[in-house]
Amino acid sequence: MIDKRLRKYADILVRHSLSLKKNDLFVISGSHLAAPLIKEVYQQAIKVGAHPFTHVGIDGLAEIYYKYCSENQLKYVSPLSKFEVEHIDASLSIISPENTRNMTNIDPKKQAMSSVAHQGIYKTFLERAAKKELRWCVTQYPTQASAQDAEMSLAEYEDFVFNAAHVDAKDPIKYWRTIHKEQEKIRKLLSTKKNLHVFAKDTDLTVSVVGKKWINCSGKENFPDGEVFTGPVENSAEGHIRYSFPGAYAGREVNDIQLWFKKGAVVKATASKGEQFLRTMLAMDPGAKRIGEFAFGTNYGVKRYTKNTLFDEKIGGTIHLAVGSGYPETGSTNKSSLHWDMMCDLRKNGEVYADKELIYKNGRFLNI
Repeated sequence: MIDKRLRKYADILVRHSLSLKKNDLFVISGSHLAAPLIKEVYQQAIKVGAHPFTHVGIDGLAEIYYKYCSENQLKYVSPLSKFEVEHIDASLSIISPENTRNMTNIDPKKQAMSSVAHQGIYKTFLERAAKKELRWCVTQYPTQASAQDAEMSLAEYEDFVFNAAHVDAKDPIKYWRTIHKEQEKIRKLLSTKKNLHVFAKDTDLTVSVVGKKWINCSGKENFPDGEVFTGPVENSAEGHIRYSFPGAYAGREVNDIQLWFKKGAVVKATASKGEQFLRTMLAMDPGAKRIGEFAFGTNYGVKRYTKNTLFDEKIGGTIHLAVGSGYPETGSTNKSSLHWDMMCDLRKNGEVYADKELIYKNGRFLNI
């Protein structure tokens, strides 16, 4: 029997997150474990009159690829992938891992080489999204692997995911529209500021946001959601930051990340675990060393770290600064094959000053 919450979840994705309409060419991607959600979304897309198709993955294929591929294969870009990103109207990516650590022993240089090769596709994706030619969303389907990472049973993790999505609200879509209105107050405040200065444990970092646009995230590109973000001035970051939680990227986990910035670029990077992987990713291309995104997490219903960036970066009272590619809609011109979100917890003794005025303390905006 299909969980009724899953049907509501799919309805939010189709009608709110992606606003699917008749004749949309729509791709749904996820592992075979996400089949129940894929089917629900597929069915609702058909009823809308869209043209859905699927990419259903099998665990272990990426590991096989990186283990045995040649340099020529790493640099190969399928014309089918290029055609797809140029023509689809909507894309849904469903995080649904069977094993969240299956890439741990893969050579990071191979991962970096492949990412660089696909930079053109990623650039096209971002540009079409910024022009509103392509609607996209990343979401989560509860799996045993994700539940284990979060130190929950599968049933507990299902409750966590569905509660974060507020599927039990009387009108879930109306709920997320209300969240949008509330976050507009934050977006409008930040849009009047020029410089931000962050203080936290082992953190003293400044960035400029002059001329950049702040974006209100309320269930569109990510679901569940809850953040307000921009792309800081590319050469403005100065100082240092210690990220509060492990950083997860490309099936790898890096612990106790610390970065030092000068003239916008990382000049020193350390980690207690995975330091070589961190440095390899930052050396991927020139843009990988710069901050592409600065965001405030605003979902106070998500309170705990779960080793899942989709949720962790939304934790109310945190900020996340992504190294690598920025989003063109913010005015960011930083280009990279990397986009790695890393979280800093400001709920205890954290402060953010804007133009030398304290606007945020201990995880909360003041006077909002």
